[in-house]
Amino acid sequence: MAATYLLPLNAKAFSPLLTNPPSIPSIHSTQLPFLSSFDHQPQISSTKRNNIHTNAKKNPWLDPFDDGEDPNMEYGSLFSDGKQEEDPRPPDDPNNPYGFLKFPAGYSVEIASLASKVRGDVRRCCCVVSGGVYENLLFFPAIQLLKDRYPGVQIDVLASERGKQTYELNKNVRWADVYDPDDYFPEPAEYTDMIGLLKGRYYDMVLSTKLAGLGHAAFLFMTTARDRVSYVYPNVNAAGAGLLLSETFKPDRLNLSEGGFNMYHQMVDWLGRPFRDVPRQPLPPLRVSLSRKLKDYVEEKYTKAGVRKGKYIVIHGIQSDSKASMQSKGDADSLLPIEVWAQIVEDIRDFRPVFVIPHEKERENVVEVVGEDARIVFITTPGQLAALINDSVGVIATNTAAIQLAHAREKPSIGLFGSKEKGDLFVPQAEEKKCSVISSKTGKLIDVDVQAVKNAIQRFNVSLALV
Repeated sequence: MAATYLLPLNAKAFSPLLTNPPSIPSIHSTQLPFLSSFDHQPQISSTKRNNIHTNAKKNPWLDPFDDGEDPNMEYGSLFSDGKQEEDPRPPDDPNNPYGFLKFPAGYSVEIASLASKVRGDVRRCCCVVSGGVYENLLFFPAIQLLKDRYPGVQIDVLASERGKQTYELNKNVRWADVYDPDDYFPEPAEYTDMIGLLKGRYYDMVLSTKLAGLGHAAFLFMTTARDRVSYVYPNVNAAGAGLLLSETFKPDRLNLSEGGFNMYHQMVDWLGRPFRDVPRQPLPPLRVSLSRKLKDYVEEKYTKAGVRKGKYIVIHGIQSDSKASMQSKGDADSLLPIEVWAQIVEDIRDFRPVFVIPHEKERENVVEVVGEDARIVFITTPGQLAALINDSVGVIATNTAAIQLAHAREKPSIGLFGSKEKGDLFVPQAEEKKCSVISSKTGKLIDVDVQAVKNAIQRFNVSLALV
């Protein structure tokens, strides 16, 4: 029998674990000795020191005594101010499937900026976007903000199957991978494979719009990204998540999508924050890009339906149980029965209404209610819907992705909402976006004033005729 050894239970046995390590001076509060060689450079003025925002306190979970940047810290040429420069890496080798000099971090330091980590440069960024088409579409301005704030950054996206379809419209995204962050019980093989995939890409920053608890925070932590930024639960479910994240945002509600068009305002405000000599980065408007191949494919579709380019109005928001309806998770009451749509479009004379159906099973219902001469187009992806809207004269839709795509392509639109509050949330500055918002007075979309919509359509027809 193997001998059993008993460890003495005394304080001396654990004394090395309980003693405090020797204090290390922080670079935030101590002048570095090797910077003394830069004494010949001009001193930083008091005005410049004031531009360093000392109120940008870091994550209190990580260090409760860290008050941010030291206003008296003087930076030499090693810590150059301003935005990061474009990646000086040589161009890719077209004959090499792995590119040229795309080595992991630390293997090609001769072509990296000397103090890129100290200055907080972001060369590779991954965005984990929760939700479907609507939520991913509203994240487009944040992606453009990242491209403007960090020149040369490579942006990848993790989204659900429906959300991934949206990035057909975004030229700023390098790779879009399917991984549903809202799945609370993912397959173990898929979970570990995705962690290995993200870890092997050596990201500098990971952004997540999913409300993180300890589990999701651990997923972000295992990517080994330098900056791990995420929303957290506004309740006790966020306990422990802050220990694994670099920056956290606590929303006002459990459903982030209820915030409407500006649902990501906290993260956007942090991404565009001023830093040293970099001023605040403004949030760009929502824009989408369309490929020629996509335009030609959709043109063939609506031509078969019997309409011509610039001679039809898109009708979107027919009641259906299909996931391709492209609703927002913040507004469940955003679809109308085909009977109501038939009443709305009966006064359209100058243009042909084109009914967008999310599933082929709805075609029979539309023909039965509207008539045999109904123009119907089967659309399931946001890219096809955007191309259809781009060739139209305008959009009449409920609170679906069609309203936001009309704004992105600068097309006139009429939005139908269950309440005025919803209209103000999802379509702010409606007049600037050429949108007429019609809201129900009872709080239910089914009770929307059909006559008010018809009056808006008449003004809609007049404005389009003048164009």
